[in-house]
Amino acid sequence: MSAPPAPSPVSPESPPATPSATAPAAEAPARRPAPDWRLRFAALSLIWGFSFLLIKVGTDGYAPFQVTLGRLLSGTAVLAVAMAVKRERLPRTARTWGHLAVAAFFLNPLPFSLFAYAELTIPSTPAGICNATSPLWGVALSLVALSEDRPTRRRVAGLGLGFLGVLTVLGAWQGFSGLDLTGTAMALPASISYPVGWIYVRRTPAGSGSSALALTGSQLFLGTVQLALVTPLFTTAPTAFPLLPTLAVVALGAQGTGLALLLQYGLVSEVGPTTAQMVTYFIPVIATAAGVTVLGEQLNWNTPVGALVVLAGAALTQSRPRAHSPAPAATGTGIPEQRH
Repeated sequence: MSAPPAPSPVSPESPPATPSATAPAAEAPARRPAPDWRLRFAALSLIWGFSFLLIKVGTDGYAPFQVTLGRLLSGTAVLAVAMAVKRERLPRTARTWGHLAVAAFFLNPLPFSLFAYAELTIPSTPAGICNATSPLWGVALSLVALSEDRPTRRRVAGLGLGFLGVLTVLGAWQGFSGLDLTGTAMALPASISYPVGWIYVRRTPAGSGSSALALTGSQLFLGTVQLALVTPLFTTAPTAFPLLPTLAVVALGAQGTGLALLLQYGLVSEVGPTTAQMVTYFIPVIATAAGVTVLGEQLNWNTPVGALVVLAGAALTQSRPRAHSPAPAATGTGIPEQRH
């Protein structure tokens, strides 16, 4: 999801003060340079693009709620380790925890679970393409819910083009024949859930005093608790732990949620949210390639063509004239944006 501007993550460490001319320079330990941002951008695209394949594999051995719960547990564990290493403090006010609980529901358990249920009946490829419609839903909803967002010709054209791409993917001209309504009815609301959560985040007052990492780790923890309370009501405890689905669920959480968010922190901090959010447009391409090559999913002509139209529309809604491009401001609770 990339409609609302991504809030600024934790500020990078300030550079050390320049030593005076009279004082000897202190010997500082050499730091290993971070990989080039393009490599980290590519890694993030691959991680999120392969998430839909991992969901599909995970649902071969576990119920959708169990896949999502395992994903949240693994992702929370990764962020908890990062918070411990950086000695981050948890939010201290009940109000902040309340806002995080609402954001967690719309940004984590709800869309994660809906995508897992969708992939019981639809391939991973259309699920990934449905996820790419999040920017379109975000713009449409923000025009209604956010007074600072005004409709422009560019945005209206992007919305029209994007939804034309959705109809192409769904095969509207042939009466949606062959379309699995149940799976699609799960995947599209999942893509809408992200912008709903982000609109709530943008309308939530900031000022909690906690870092973006601490807020996101707390959010994932609350999402894990929410799903842990619900899962036993709809599923029974697994009697076996098949190796491949188990590895898929752990990788989905540790990489697709925990590590991916850590990579995104660095990207937004280094190259800004506008460039970092371009990862959204690579996810369906990678999801499609993974589904076809690894899982052997069939691909009709309208799927890639419609996906390209969706991405073109989404990119158009996010583009702005250079002369009037304001710098994105940090809003909401400070939780970094997650595409999937």
